[in-house]
Amino acid sequence: MSRLSHAAALAVILPLPALAEAPRVVADIAPVQGLVARVMDGVGTPALLIPPGASPHSHAMKPSHARALSDAQAVFMVGPDLTPWLLKPVETLAPQASHIVLMDAPGTLRLPNRTGETFETHGHHEDHAPEAAEAGHAHHESEAGTDPHAWLDPENGKLWLSAIAAELSRIDPANAPAYAANAARGAVEIDAARTDVQTALAAGQTPRFIVFHDAYQYMEHRFGLSAAGSISLGDATPPGPARVAQLRDKVAALGIDCAFSEPQFNADLLRTVFGGSNARMAVIDPLGTTIPEGPDFYPALIRSVGEALATCE
Repeated sequence: MSRLSHAAALAVILPLPALAEAPRVVADIAPVQGLVARVMDGVGTPALLIPPGASPHSHAMKPSHARALSDAQAVFMVGPDLTPWLLKPVETLAPQASHIVLMDAPGTLRLPNRTGETFETHGHHEDHAPEAAEAGHAHHESEAGTDPHAWLDPENGKLWLSAIAAELSRIDPANAPAYAANAARGAVEIDAARTDVQTALAAGQTPRFIVFHDAYQYMEHRFGLSAAGSISLGDATPPGPARVAQLRDKVAALGIDCAFSEPQFNADLLRTVFGGSNARMAVIDPLGTTIPEGPDFYPALIRSVGEALATCE
């Protein structure tokens, strides 16, 4: 047998080296999973901890989620302002994993929670202009705490892609080039989504709107919008009768054109507040409940939320 034939025979008999396993990664909410999925595209798929339709502010984990955490090498999450209940399970079930709080990523724009049933007197656009944030003034704190819905700023999304790629490259250096390339591609996709939203906003007059849940401050900030107020608070706490009465008065005084509900909340409450007014009602979804999971999720979410705010549809 020739040396070449002998080598071929050994290749058939001997097993090939096993391919390296992809890192075992968990993300807290769908927008974060979408960003991680973009960075891991072609390498692996991150697990999702909080399923579509569930509120991240309060969620009871299933055994399958606990198993995913206990097996994880990295856990990516927005942070305790969004999911205060999650810290203990992550620390207990995944002590061996790296815990990445994306709100703490350097350069992340952080805005304070807004208070009161309406926001028109708070001047948040003057205080937190996009140009100032992009010039490096990225952190804004207040006694009211930090608004955790920071994934709805596409610039935060781009920054988080880089943070995700850096951590995955640290724990899986063999795939570092793929992570870097995917993060760069994701940033281009986010820029395209941002341009589409700007186009939609420029196409007509944005309605004066009120939201069920104060989750859109980062989107408003980035695109120069301003909600008139919210029915529930930033953590989705249902309003009491006094707040509902105040809102009904404000709706009439401010001439609200549009009221946004969310898939997981009770739309009947909107009808209570807006009964007898001319405001249209529409559904907006900051978590992208109906958007398919995967690498394309995050740009689709930015388009979905931005175009809804532009059209009240």
